Amino acid sequence: MKITPDQRRARLGVRHHLAAPAASAEQAAEGVVALHATDPASVYLAVRARTAGGGTVAGVERALYEDRTLLRILGMRRTVFVTGVATAAVVQAGCSAEIAARQRKLLEQHLANQGHPENLPDPGPWLREVEQSVETALRARGSATAQQLVEDEPRLRQQLHMAKGKPYAAIGNVTSRVLFQLAADGRIVRGRPRGSWLSTQYEWAPLDGWLPGGLAAWSAEDARAELARRWLRAFGPAPVADLRWWTGWTAGQTKKALTAVRPVEVDLDGEPGVVLADDLEPVAEPAPWVALLPALDPTAMGWAAREWYVGGHREALFDRSGNIGPTVWSDGRVVGAWAQRASGEVVTRLFEDVGSDQAAAVEREAAGLTEWLGEVRVIPRFRTPAERDLAG
Repeated sequence: MKITPDQRRARLGVRHHLAAPAASAEQAAEGVVALHATDPASVYLAVRARTAGGGTVAGVERALYEDRTLLRILGMRRTVFVTGVATAAVVQAGCSAEIAARQRKLLEQHLANQGHPENLPDPGPWLREVEQSVETALRARGSATAQQLVEDEPRLRQQLHMAKGKPYAAIGNVTSRVLFQLAADGRIVRGRPRGSWLSTQYEWAPLDGWLPGGLAAWSAEDARAELARRWLRAFGPAPVADLRWWTGWTAGQTKKALTAVRPVEVDLDGEPGVVLADDLEPVAEPAPWVALLPALDPTAMGWAAREWYVGGHREALFDRSGNIGPTVWSDGRVVGAWAQRASGEVVTRLFEDVGSDQAAAVEREAAGLTEWLGEVRVIPRFRTPAERDLAG
């Protein structure tokens, strides 16, 4: 069976809530499995682009910090995402737990070999003791900043001397590494940011205090199969290599997950791919649509092979590490870039002719985003050639 690029674009538009807006932040996140949250602004802008009425910062914050129906979690490819709570449980068991094990081993090696000024001869027990002390302090406070936890547990000031003898050598406290480890293990979570919704500094809280009962328990194998199923529902049909890239799994883990899911092989315009067995029927072509998606948007970062929706615009849109900047979309393809200038105005650049109606729709969307941002200024964490040029 053959599935054309046009059909893949139709599915993208409908299922990612770009051609069919979601009713809530939770539904917007579910449509793409998880929202990239490395750059905090991306979460809010991604929800805005996908929800009826444009969504609000307050609505996203309510879902994250009051209703707690969305959760910020370390997940695929050691990246921070925002997901629904049910999906977070799958991500934790299917991706985060293995990442946590690898990072613990690495941190213990660094503590043993690169501690400053003195090495820790047996870092494993030391680390576990500090982690337990930090978790106890968090439970006593309810939530706390990193600085408050350092006051409660002075051993967080333990220094690491990284890259000794190199021009980029640095000495830093172990604080962020310990908090990262506890979060990857699913013991603590990032709560409200310190400052505005653009801040990357968060308060921390015990997971089971933040979510009474914690996350649902999954076996690693069952979680990987479920995550593969959810990804295929949102991003399929797609090459198997795209699923492996998106999850960060090994080839063996990917194969085993797909064996449990039992997808159907299809022809993606000459390239082999897979699709869920109950998802073979074509999706109706949606009405013409445009969207201004933020840097690191989950749609733009959903596949490793991107030619079918990025075309020949990759050089202008990505940085050297493969992070995509703000993009203009039309009917399932990237057709331009956008940026916010210091004045607050959102400006766009189209890389190709999309017709007068779609070009006018892009202009209206840019004006709407300018108004939505108001006095807020958004500078992507990872800047790309097109965004830098447009921002001036």
